[in-house]
Amino acid sequence: MTKTVLITGASRGIGRSAAILAGQKGWSVGVNYVGNKRAADEVVDAIIAAGGKAKAIQGDVAVEADVISVFKQAAELGKLDGVVVNAGIVAPASPLIDMDIERMRRIFDVNILGAYLCAREAVRHLARSRGGNGGSIVLLSSAAARLGGPNEYVDYAGSKGAMDTLTIGLSKEVGPDGIRVNAVRPGLVETDIHASGGQPDRAQRLGVTAPLGRPGTADEVAESIVWLLSDASSYVTGALLDVTGGR
Repeated sequence: MTKTVLITGASRGIGRSAAILAGQKGWSVGVNYVGNKRAADEVVDAIIAAGGKAKAIQGDVAVEADVISVFKQAAELGKLDGVVVNAGIVAPASPLIDMDIERMRRIFDVNILGAYLCAREAVRHLARSRGGNGGSIVLLSSAAARLGGPNEYVDYAGSKGAMDTLTIGLSKEVGPDGIRVNAVRPGLVETDIHASGGQPDRAQRLGVTAPLGRPGTADEVAESIVWLLSDASSYVTGALLDVTGGR
């Protein structure tokens, strides 16, 4: 069954891989990005080449008006069946004692408030009581939610802890309206988010400490996301799925 899905932060990393994998299934994909239009357009091209439909949609998830606009544009591809709340940021490694308020506010604005706004709009579009099809919301959490990110990013880890709580609470709230809500918690995965945090080699350096002895790939995490979007996971909701190589 073909689906129409929106993936936030889909121009790079895990979001990009999930968008292309969805395209390989013949799905229609809203490819949200905040600044890099060229990268988003490349993802759109890859989805179309794989047999899906796609549209690049600019918007900052931390801005309510942008989020509402992104969802409206995504719905032009078709009535939504799924949403991946993936957009997130990290800041350079630092203990909490040295963090300034601007850093923490930006992390929380994007990773928590942005995710809650996207989840709200997802429910508004998917809920059967609002004329939607029902469907699936997949939130991107992190193993950091249970490891804590000490001396590096307890702010980021805390923002992902909020995703775990949102998953549990929202799944109970919207299940009766035909919506499933789950979270994927990646471990050390090779994406450029580490470079944005000032540690481009972090996944390779620490990945060897996982029981599987290596970092993961964005494509491996994407498989879990697309499974949760699909009808194959039709009885799964409120779940926190670790994709961590055992870490």
